[in-house]
This record gives sequence, C-alpha cells and structure tokens, in this order.
Amino acid sequence: MLLPGRHLRLAPPETLCGYRAVMGKLQSRLKHSTYRYSRPDAITEERIQTRASQDYSPAHVDSVSVVAALNSDLCVSGGKDKTVVVYNWKTGNVVKRFKGHEREITKIACIHKSNQFFSASRDRMVMMWDLHGSSQPRQRFSGHAMVVTGLAVSPDSSQLCTGSRDNTLLLWDVGTGQCLERASVSRNLVTHMCWVPKEPYVLQTSEDKTIRLWDSRGLQMAHTFPTKQHIQTYCEVSEDGHTCISCSNGFGGEGCEATLWDLRQTRNKICEYKGHFQTVASCVFLPRALSLMPVIATSSHDCKVKMWNQDTGACLFTLCLDGSGPLTSLAVGDTISLLCASFSRGIHLLRVDHSRGLELREVAVF
Repeated sequence: MLLPGRHLRLAPPETLCGYRAVMGKLQSRLKHSTYRYSRPDAITEERIQTRASQDYSPAHVDSVSVVAALNSDLCVSGGKDKTVVVYNWKTGNVVKRFKGHEREITKIACIHKSNQFFSASRDRMVMMWDLHGSSQPRQRFSGHAMVVTGLAVSPDSSQLCTGSRDNTLLLWDVGTGQCLERASVSRNLVTHMCWVPKEPYVLQTSEDKTIRLWDSRGLQMAHTFPTKQHIQTYCEVSEDGHTCISCSNGFGGEGCEATLWDLRQTRNKICEYKGHFQTVASCVFLPRALSLMPVIATSSHDCKVKMWNQDTGACLFTLCLDGSGPLTSLAVGDTISLLCASFSRGIHLLRVDHSRGLELREVAVF
C-alpha cells in the first residue's frame, strides 16, 4: 500500500506494463513506449505500455464481470456490485444504473438496434431492462436452479435462450416471460451462449469441454463439435454466421487458446490461436473496416488482449494491461474501439491505431 508522499517505483517494461490501484483510486503515470520481443516459438509480438489518457468516473465499485455494447456510444456492464450500468464511453458518464439482482451479475445480452437488454446473475434470475423505461425490470425470467451463465437473444428479439450450471437450457417468450422449451444434458455446465445471426440456432459452450449447437425450434441439439482438451469458457459467432470462435481455460500456456470453427457444412476446426498463458475469457470478431485482413481479438486472465490474423493464426499485436487483474469480458464498441472488463481496474477503453500498422492502445479507464 502506498503512503501519502511516497512515490511509486516503476519496474522495467518486461515486468510492468501498467499499474493502477483497485477501481481508480490510485494510478501510476507511465510514459508511452513500444518494444518487441520474440517468443520461444519464433513468433515476434509487439507489446505496448501506456498510461490511460483519460480517467473517467468509475462505472462500478467492485470487479466487473461483463461488458456489452448497446450501440456505438453506450455500453452495458455488470459485476460484483450487483448493479447493471449503462455508460456513455465516449463522454465518460454513467447514463443510468439498474438495481434488482441480489448477487453478482454474470452475463449481459443486448437487443440489436434497441434500448433494451437482459442481465443474468448468480441469484438465478434473468431480468429485462429498458434504458428509457422504469428503473425496475421490464420482465423477470425465473426457472433455473443455479447461477445463470448464458444469455442469447433471437435475431427478431422475440425469444431469449438462457443456460445455467444446473445443466439446463430454457427458451423464453420475451413478450410474455413464459418458458416455451426446456432441455437438459448431464454435465452440461453452461459457460456462454450466443444466437447465430439469421438462423434458428444457438451456440453454447460448457465446462464439459464441449461446444454444442442447438435448434431453437423445439430446443433440440443439432450438432456437437469435437471435444476440446480444456473447459470452453466463451463463444462468439461472426456477423455473417459462417464461423464461430470458442475459448479455452488453462494455465501456463496449456490450453489457453481460441479456436475458429466452420458453422456451415463441414463444421470442422479451421484455426487455433495460441499465445496466452492463462484462461482465455472472451473473444470477438473485429469489424472488417479495421484491416485488410480478417482479425479477431481475445482477452485473458493473463492481463493481455491479443489481436490475431483470423486466417493464419498469427498474433498481430499484444497489449499488456498488467495491474488489471484477470480480463473478464471483451466487446466491440465501434469500428475502431474495444471495451475490456477487468477484475481490478474497471473497464478499459481500447483503440485500434493504424499509425504504425495494426496496434491497440488504452485511451481511458472507467
């Protein structure tokens, strides 16, 4: 703990990329510097250390578990403080706080081109909120016996699919709040869910190391992908619905990868992205406007965000956010911005920089 009047002594770049005390109460002042290093597998990566250019007012008073983009200006986040927060990350202001959950928020899902969104919690509840409505939930969905760990909204916003550590998936009518279908698979401890664009299918990852594809018409299992060696923590589907990414847990470089899968005919593994040293908690497809090549980004408990060439698996850039604690969630803010939730420093606003090639830099924390 730093005492008043004492100075923070900075470590060399290879041991410290950033430092900031919990939830923005104290931060170091790091000068910008960039350097390259070579990994044992001969892949050269670039790391950048930088002080956030702006310190916005904090969105939360404790660890942030999840962040999702509501539109090109606003994001929705949740965490251990049991609060759902809508935040304008371009102005650095809280727009609205929603309280109703009794335990930590685990997942957020936003309705496309809408001001409505859903939150899931360890209190086993799912709640629907309206930014321009009451501070009370618009709808409540109660049916799981354990923490809710998956939320997926249908493309037409009429249905919601939820998953839990109780091994079940539930399909809901958003308008009435009624449960339409229920499916259960032994040892299927759900970790994440997402709906395939323009299709009736829901993708789901599990602690049993399996990725499953469900047909919402009757909530029947449509496909099971080859079992991985480690727990699958997260999944994301490309905008065109042709491919998906899943993430693995792990430690010391074992596991710790993201995997690209074909969602069309073969449904085979296409590529793997290896380079993190701890659990990969989140992954996103970056907008094609960012680069001539298709790019994905991953965030990990090793405090790093990596950008990868989707086709070759080559790591294009590594941003180190040491002091952030585990990076828990990643979302695309707009065509040049990423939002990254963390255990110790709130939410990081990251920007893609093309001045010296494809780079990431931290521009704000809130």
